[in-house]
Amino acid sequence: MSEPEHHERLLDRTLTATSFCPDASGGALPARATIIVIGGGIVGASTAMHLAEAGETDVLLLERAQIAAGTSWHAAGLLARVRGSHAMTELASYGVDRYARLEAQTGIPIGYNPNGSITLARHPGRVDELRAAAAIGRHHDIPSELLTPAQVMARWPLASSEGVLAGLLMPGDGTVNPGWAALAFAKGAHDLGVTIREGVRVASLLVRGEGGARRVIGVRTETGEAIDADRVVLCGGHWTRDLAAAAGVSVPLYAAEHVHVTSALIDGAVASLPILRDLDGHLYVRHHRGALLVGAFEPNGTPRASNSIAPHFAFGEFDFDWDRFASVRANAERVVPALRSTTWTRPLCAPESFTPDANFCLGEAAELSGLFIGAGFNSQGIIYAPGAGKMLAEWVIHGAPTFDASAVDVARFARMQSNRHYLHERTREGLGRLYAMHWPHLQPSTARGVRRTPLYERLRTGGAVFGEAVGWERANWYAPAGTEARYRYSYGRQNWFEPVAEEHRAARESVALFDLSSFAKFEVAGPGGLAALQSICTADVDVSRGRALYTLMLNRRGGIELDGTITRLADDRFLVVTPTVTQHKTLWWLTRALATSAAAGGAPATVTDVTSAFAVLHLAGPKSRDLLSRVCPDPLDNAAFPRFTGRELEVADSVALTLRVSFTGELGYELYVPTDQAVAVFDALLAAGGTDLPPRLAGYHALDSLRTEVGYRHLGHDIGPSDDPFQAQLARFVAMDKPAGFEGHGALVAKGAQVGPPERAQAFLLLSDAEPILLGGESVLHDGAIVGRLTSASYGTTLGAAAGLAFVGAATFAACGDQPLAVDVDVRGDRVLGMLSATPFRAARG
Repeated sequence: MSEPEHHERLLDRTLTATSFCPDASGGALPARATIIVIGGGIVGASTAMHLAEAGETDVLLLERAQIAAGTSWHAAGLLARVRGSHAMTELASYGVDRYARLEAQTGIPIGYNPNGSITLARHPGRVDELRAAAAIGRHHDIPSELLTPAQVMARWPLASSEGVLAGLLMPGDGTVNPGWAALAFAKGAHDLGVTIREGVRVASLLVRGEGGARRVIGVRTETGEAIDADRVVLCGGHWTRDLAAAAGVSVPLYAAEHVHVTSALIDGAVASLPILRDLDGHLYVRHHRGALLVGAFEPNGTPRASNSIAPHFAFGEFDFDWDRFASVRANAERVVPALRSTTWTRPLCAPESFTPDANFCLGEAAELSGLFIGAGFNSQGIIYAPGAGKMLAEWVIHGAPTFDASAVDVARFARMQSNRHYLHERTREGLGRLYAMHWPHLQPSTARGVRRTPLYERLRTGGAVFGEAVGWERANWYAPAGTEARYRYSYGRQNWFEPVAEEHRAARESVALFDLSSFAKFEVAGPGGLAALQSICTADVDVSRGRALYTLMLNRRGGIELDGTITRLADDRFLVVTPTVTQHKTLWWLTRALATSAAAGGAPATVTDVTSAFAVLHLAGPKSRDLLSRVCPDPLDNAAFPRFTGRELEVADSVALTLRVSFTGELGYELYVPTDQAVAVFDALLAAGGTDLPPRLAGYHALDSLRTEVGYRHLGHDIGPSDDPFQAQLARFVAMDKPAGFEGHGALVAKGAQVGPPERAQAFLLLSDAEPILLGGESVLHDGAIVGRLTSASYGTTLGAAAGLAFVGAATFAACGDQPLAVDVDVRGDRVLGMLSATPFRAARG
C-alpha cells in the first residue's frame, strides 16, 4: 500500500496538534483551568469543541500521546443515523450532520463521504429487525428503503444475493477518516480558545473532601505537576477505568480486540458503494481508495486486560491472528465473491473499550462531584462522538443532562460490574453483540449467576427463566412443567407469552408471588435524615410513622433522576426503596444529600445500603390478604393496615417489615424479610396456599404487563432525566408548597409547569387489534402525522390487547378529552389502529 493510501484511512502518525497549535507539544502547562478534558481521542476533542462553542473557553485538553493516538486513529470510520432507540438515533444523526460541515468549519480534510449504507437480512427475524430500524428512522425523518435481493445487487454490484432475504438502505449514512475527524475537532476547539497539550499523561485525579462531600479539584501529571480545575472530564478510552478507580469511581470498561483488513485494488470498488453490513456474517465492508476494507464483530471476542496494554500505548497494534479471522473472511468472500481472488494488504488488530451492556458511559460520576465521564463506546465512538461530545458539554455546563441519558448514564451500573474478571467474561460476548440479533428481551449469556437472591434455587426449581439486571439473576417468567425453561426469541409472541398471561391473570384474579429481592434498599437514620430527604424528594416525607409514599428525585433542571418509595420507620429512620438498576446511583444521591445538609449546618445522619440484608417477597392480587392471613396472626383489614402504610408483622417464623403497596395495581404486600429467613417464609407461603389458594409464581414480564395496564411509570423508559413531573402527569407526587423546596423546585417554577400545559404529556394507548405485539418506541400517528411515540409497552392480558404509555404533543393530549382518541401506531411498518387516552385503560385498586 502506498503512503497516500495509508493516510486516507489512518491518521498520519507524524502529524500532531502542533500543526495548528504550536505549543501543543512541550508548551508550559497552566496552573489551573476551569475545565480539564483528559484524552485527545475523538470524544475528548468533540467535548472540548462543544464546550468552547457553548462559551466555556477556559478548557485544557490533555493528551498522553498525540491526538487520536489511542482508538480513534484505527477506527473504520463508519457513520450511521439510526440506532436501536430514539435517544441514540438523535445523537447519531446529529453526528452525521456535524461531520458534513466539520471540514468547512475547521479546514481539516476529514474525508466525509455520504455514500449511505445497506444492511442485509438472511432470516425472517433479521428482516423484522430492519423493519423496526426503518420505523425509528421514519419517526426522525430519516429516509430508508427496504430492498429486495435484486435491488441489493443493483446498489452493490460486487455483492452476491445468495441467501439474502432483504436489505435496508439508509442513504443518509456515510464514512469519514476517523483520525482526521478527531484532529478537526481538536483544531476547532483550539480555534475557539481551548488550550491543548500533547505528551502529558495524567497520573491521578486530585480530590478534596470525604464521603458525599468528595469533589474533584484537578489532576496530577506523571511528572508531578498539579493543575487545579473546577471540573474534570475523563475521556480516556479503556484507560478511563483504572484512572477513575484510583479515585474511588466505578467505570466498568474493558478492552477487546477489533480487527479489519484491507484488500488490494478491486475493479468496481468505487467511492459511491454504500457501506455493506452483513450482520449475520459478523462483518462490514466499505470502500477504500479502489479497494475494500472488511471488519469483524465476531460473536466470541478477544478481551484484553489493561495490564496487557502498555501505559504509553499509542498508535499501537496487536499481532494479527489470521486463523481467528478465517471464518469472517470466508463469510466476506461469500458476500463479495471478488474478495476470493484478492490479496490482503493491511491487516489491523487494535483495542477498543466495551461496557457490560454495550452502551457507552456518559455523565457525572456518582461517587465524585465534578468528575464527568465520556468513554466506553463499544466500537461506535465515531458514530456517537459529535452527539456525545455536545451532550456531555451541556451536562458539564448545566450540571444535569439535557437529553434522555438513562441508557448511557455512567451511574447506571452496579459497582461489582467494574470487577475485571466479570468484565473479561462479559466482553467476550460484548464485541459480537453489536452485530448479533437484537431480539426483544434478549438476555446476555456470559458472566451470569453473579448476584443471586436468597430464593434463587427455589425459583429455579419452580421453573424460573432468569433474566439479568446489573448482575442480578431475576425470574422473568416461569416455564410450566414439561416445557423448556429458556427463551425462544422473536419479534412476535415469544414462547413465554401464554405462561406470563397465566401469571398476569393470577395477580388480577387470585394471588401471585413475586421475588423482588433485587430492589435497591437503603436505611437513612439520624436526626438530620428528614431534612436531607426533604431536600431531594418531591413528596413531603414529613409524615407519620409507618406511612409509605411514592416520590421522585429531580436534577437541577427539573428532570426525573430517581423514583421510589420512602417509609418512615421512626422519627429519625426511613427506608428508601428504588429500582434495581439505580442501586449505585441512589446510594450516592442520598450520600451527597446528607453531606450537603450537614455542610449547611444540619444535624448528622447516615445512609446504609441494606439491599442484600433483606429479601422482598411480594404477594399481589385480590386474594393476597387471604393468603397472608394464613401465616400472619396480626390484623390485616383496611382499618388496621391501610394502603400505603408499613408495619412489622409476624410472618411464618419470621418478623417482616411489610408494606401495603404494589406495582401491579392490585391489593398487594411487599414483605421485607431478613435474607437468612427468606426461604422459610417462601416455603410457608406456598404451603399455606394449599390446594384452594396456591400462589402462582410470577416474574418480571408479568409485573411489567400488570403495571402497564394501570399506567404505572417505569424509570428509564417512561420517565427520565429529560422529563419533568408535569409532563409525566405526576404532579400529585410533587409538593410544590414545601417551605424549603427541593432539588429541581426552582426549575419547575421557572418552566411555569404549574400554571400552563406542558408542550408534551404522557398518555396511555391500547391497540384495537388483539394480535400485534408492541415493544416500546413505536410512533403514534393522528390524521397521518406523527404526534408522539410509545415509551414502553407490554401485552395487556386483562385488556385483551397490547398496551403502552406514550409521550404525545400537547394538542394531541388535549384532543383525548373525556373519550379516547383514535390513532394509528407504526408497528414495524404496519399501521395498527389504537386508542389514546388521558387516563389509564384500567384503574388501579387495592
